[in-house]
Amino acid sequence: MNRALILTLALSLCGCASADGLWVEIADTRYRVEVADDDAERARGLMFRDELPAGTGMLFVHESEQPLAYWMKNTRIPLDILYFDGDRRLVSQQRDVPPCSLGDACPPYPSRAPARYVLELNAGEAARLGLENGAELRLGPGIPAR
Repeated sequence: MNRALILTLALSLCGCASADGLWVEIADTRYRVEVADDDAERARGLMFRDELPAGTGMLFVHESEQPLAYWMKNTRIPLDILYFDGDRRLVSQQRDVPPCSLGDACPPYPSRAPARYVLELNAGEAARLGLENGAELRLGPGIPAR
């Protein structure tokens, strides 16, 4: 085996990096993330997936801070939806949001304040971390901060 392959395998086994190396931290816990930073990626989100591996999530990045509402259309896994403002402070939480197969009849889950970043994690993570509004989201290299 070549060294690059060995390093890649070692990093993936220890949970230290995703395929593209993107991560966020909240409450001293690091999550490997996929980043959805355009309209098509944000619309697709985590639809049609049967699982979200432990220690991973999806970060949605919007161009500006604004009122946001997410829904679970075609989402098969329960999630925590965490809303952060432009300073990356937690401003609203929707915990244990259930899957929805009702298509356009799925209910929205709004932020209670304007947000720029949305982090989706497996349901129960926010409770496990004891997250409170005001918690800071730390962005790893390669994720746009402004």
